Amino acid sequence: MSEQESTQLAVNRPHSNNLLRRDVRFLGNILGDVLVHQGGHELLEIVEKIREMSKALRAEFLPELFDEFKQVIDALNPEIRHQVIRAFAIYFQLVNIAEQNHRIRRKRDYERSAGETVQPGSIESAVQVLREQGIAVDEVKEMIEGISLELVMTAHPTEATRRAVLDIHQRIANEVMELDNPTLTYREREKLREKLLNEVLTLWQTDELRDRKPTVIDEVRNGMYYFDETLFEVLPSVYEELERCLDKYYPQERWHVPAYLRFGSWIGGDRDGNPSVTANVTWETLTLQRELVLEKYDELLRELMGQLSFSTNIVTVSAELVESIKKDRQHLELRAVELWRNENEPYKIKLCYMLEKLVNTHNDALKHSQLRYNSPEELKEDLLVIDRSLRHHFADYVADTHIRKLIRQVELFGFHLAALDVRQHSQEHENAMSEVLSNMNIVENYGALNEEEKIDLLHRLLKDPRPLTSPHFEYSEGTQECLDVYRTIYRAQQEFGVNCIGSYLISMTQGASDMLEVMVFAKEVGLFRQENDGKVRCTLQAVPLFETIDDLHEAPDIMEKLFALPVYRQAVEARGNLHEIMLGYSDSNKDGGAVTANWELRVALNAITSAAKKFDVKLKFFHGRGGALGRGGMPLNRSILAQPPHTVGGGIKITEQGEVLSSRYSMKGIAYRSLEQATWALVTAARLARYPEQEAADVAEWDEISKGISETALRKYQDLIFRDPDFLTFFKESTPLPEIGELNIGSRPSKRKNSDRFEDLRAIPWVFAWTQSRYLLPAWYAAGTALQDYVQGDKDRLETLRAMYDQFPFFTSLIDNLQMALAKADLQIAAEYAEMISESTIRERIFTQIKEEYERTSSLILQITGQAEILDNVPVIQESIRLRNPYVDPLSYMQVQLLLELRESRARGEEDDPELLREVLLTINGIAAGLRNTG
Repeated sequence: MSEQESTQLAVNRPHSNNLLRRDVRFLGNILGDVLVHQGGHELLEIVEKIREMSKALRAEFLPELFDEFKQVIDALNPEIRHQVIRAFAIYFQLVNIAEQNHRIRRKRDYERSAGETVQPGSIESAVQVLREQGIAVDEVKEMIEGISLELVMTAHPTEATRRAVLDIHQRIANEVMELDNPTLTYREREKLREKLLNEVLTLWQTDELRDRKPTVIDEVRNGMYYFDETLFEVLPSVYEELERCLDKYYPQERWHVPAYLRFGSWIGGDRDGNPSVTANVTWETLTLQRELVLEKYDELLRELMGQLSFSTNIVTVSAELVESIKKDRQHLELRAVELWRNENEPYKIKLCYMLEKLVNTHNDALKHSQLRYNSPEELKEDLLVIDRSLRHHFADYVADTHIRKLIRQVELFGFHLAALDVRQHSQEHENAMSEVLSNMNIVENYGALNEEEKIDLLHRLLKDPRPLTSPHFEYSEGTQECLDVYRTIYRAQQEFGVNCIGSYLISMTQGASDMLEVMVFAKEVGLFRQENDGKVRCTLQAVPLFETIDDLHEAPDIMEKLFALPVYRQAVEARGNLHEIMLGYSDSNKDGGAVTANWELRVALNAITSAAKKFDVKLKFFHGRGGALGRGGMPLNRSILAQPPHTVGGGIKITEQGEVLSSRYSMKGIAYRSLEQATWALVTAARLARYPEQEAADVAEWDEISKGISETALRKYQDLIFRDPDFLTFFKESTPLPEIGELNIGSRPSKRKNSDRFEDLRAIPWVFAWTQSRYLLPAWYAAGTALQDYVQGDKDRLETLRAMYDQFPFFTSLIDNLQMALAKADLQIAAEYAEMISESTIRERIFTQIKEEYERTSSLILQITGQAEILDNVPVIQESIRLRNPYVDPLSYMQVQLLLELRESRARGEEDDPELLREVLLTINGIAAGLRNTG
């Protein structure tokens, strides 16, 4: 970048930030008008007073001001308090919208100012580096054909945003973006303000809380919202950009990039701990997804009707197109669509028949007939006929602009929209297998067999073509449902295509038998079959989910045992010699803390990859990240580059959940930028796998240092979490954990069993509760002790950690995640939550320990990074947190007060005051919106 360009960008950045402040102020003023309109000047004045005091306390903490601040909050009567909570919560919704819009604005500003300069982190920058490093076109082709990313939506909505609220947010975002339009007249700006005032008023009068838990189908529809609003349009655009860049830097090749970037879903397929996800629900999910994608194709084909007006009076279309129309006329009678009457416009006639076939695709009675599309490949072939004909009369631009994009959409979304993963707990399979084998007199008590006996038995059953089940047996409800799931998968693959469900995930995989049980059930319904010639046909893969630290340690041995079994190895071969492995970030973090979880995941990645290499099996790792920092949450591009480069060769899957979905995919501009950065990271990782930038000796030394740091962190973390007898009391009483379960944010229970044991608590509420109470403890605790134990005042060791931070992606990612957690944590406010603990000795002892560790961790991070303050390396986020805190703080103090009232009432045996409970839940929503990274 030239000096002139650098200066221009530096000048534009403050201007851009001023626009963000303008938008926040503008929306804040509108909210102020709504407050006056709805609650009078008194409401606005009390909100402003609390905000100003909170802001002043952030600038300088004065005990007397703090006491006054708390008195003001304590003195609020319930009706006013309710409105104050909503005012701060809605303010955050508006700030989040402004910040999302600003991300789009910053990208546009950069592109305007930079001219032909390539933006860092863009697709073009990744391809440009390939060219600059002299990497030949054949090698680039290999790299592009080898990259793969599947982003999987899951139903873990720790933000409770309702669809109605999302729709209002979308309208506000579009209208705020219009403020940048320099051609607006004064009257048009006034009109825009009136529209925004109306939307914010509607938001104020819309209930942000659900009156019931969402059903699984509600969650399915929420997930489909993002396909409908952004992804169906944005995903092909990312492909277009990659092909444009490859054409620019490698023009000797005609590029059609294979499908490397897709979206999948767990919603409607994830039955682990959720009895509401049944085989019927899974079938309904797939049906809804097909309906949406067919509606999308219908809409686009109708748009083409208005665009492809080419006349045979002027051009000569291909003989292939003429022949295809003739064939359609022989087989199809138009019922749902009216035939285009102008015989000189053959494209419109062809599109009429295509639309009819698309309508008939909904009709199962017409299955396998020529009256409908029986596969997306048939629709794609019709589009290719049109594409080739357009190029025949030199309408290439039209083909490239309209047809090529639609072909890409058919390739990506098929007739199933998104691949649905099925997940179930391993114990459920064992229970069902025990019953089935007992009924058939094969073994009386399968569960009592040791692991080797189970493996031997299941391997023999897998090779045996005889069935294990019979319609004459009556099975228990659990076993019947288990069997119905496999039958539904088989039926779905026949109806929607084999790509609709290909992965069956097994929670708590602790042995090879857990995997073989799934394969034996798959064989039972025809998803796995060994032909007479010995060849194996397999359309479903058992995917292990290794979650705890112990599971990660056992994972390589488990996979080696499986790969050594001839029939299982043939099943892998039938799936392209590719095996999917899922790694759980949530439970490993809950089990061992952030530092150890990250290290153990890295070790497992390397060890499992080595085990698979012995059998020439490629691996696709599925990273079960949450949105929260304590659950592996980080930007998409960083989560890709954090992996050892040689472990990404078979592709990557990553879960997308919580507020990540709305923050990344509710707006087209942000969805595009996020997916563009992910593509940049994939191409970069593929390059680094072939041409590493670090010497192997350095990485080996740094791995050894990281291992020692992890071991110390694990001891420190588990000393508190598992070995302190009072810790669970501290956790439950100083966080809103009990109340989180009452927020209707998901169809799944917050515990795996009806138990108060720590082991049975799901990782999501564990992290969410710590975030609400501002500790964010799972995301940073024990790091300071571990780093200090390594450094021990030795300057050379500190320099080593600085070099690792600068050059070792794993360590860079770890330190930066710790920084983000430390920045969002606030021990001053956490101390208020600690006051809710009934026993002062427990409170003081454990809180002091946490506070000392926080200070220790902050100090070590600053020494390693050389920064003056936490997050100096990301000033945009640092500033965002700084600006948000004065608004989050009042919600936190009010939440503590409300929790005390609610718990005291319950201790007296009184029935819950519904308004009091509602206020608690509103503060939970508001704090989640204010802090982000909570899901």
